[in-house]
Amino acid sequence: MVGRIITSDACVAEGAAYLASIEPRFADALVLTGDLPLRLKSDGFEALLGAIVSQQISVAAAGSIWKRLCAAELTSSVNVSSASEDDLRGCGLSRPKIKYVKSLADAGVDYAALREASTQDVIAQLIEIKGIGRWTAEIYAMFSLGRADVFAAGDLALQEAAKILFELDARPPEKAFNEMAEAWTPWRSVAARLLWAYYRVAKDREGIGL
Repeated sequence: MVGRIITSDACVAEGAAYLASIEPRFADALVLTGDLPLRLKSDGFEALLGAIVSQQISVAAAGSIWKRLCAAELTSSVNVSSASEDDLRGCGLSRPKIKYVKSLADAGVDYAALREASTQDVIAQLIEIKGIGRWTAEIYAMFSLGRADVFAAGDLALQEAAKILFELDARPPEKAFNEMAEAWTPWRSVAARLLWAYYRVAKDREGIGL
């Protein structure tokens, strides 16, 4: 089943209110963070292409590469598939990322069908593509498909935020963090938004670094 879809700020606010009602620490965190962001993006090839471009580089560098890809009209699956390695390298993509974007372009993903697939199926399909890991697939489900109940437990900022908010001895490992997050169903995507927002507040206050 697809489950609840987040479509507006009102959905996020509803989820935040629910989380605050079941977990006092979330209520405390919301006082510090204020309203949580919607952060919805378009789905489809461009969204995943952008995710690959952004992997392991700065926001500024990713933005520069993306501008070059747009200028070269290399943001569609058809154009990326037919582009030469030199074309893609000229836009700033590294050799591994050229392979990843080519793999994505040639994967034949039915993006419309993903909108109707269960979150588990979405993630399972996407991680079969070279260059798309679980975190990227979860973020796609969360922000491009608007799934209300998906969680990126491998995200270091989420782990650090949970460590601080719940006064844990260490960042929770991914498996344990997923188990912890089960209590936040059916609004785990909003819990993620809250923890990311709380991480930024805590980082500013305490000078936290990853």
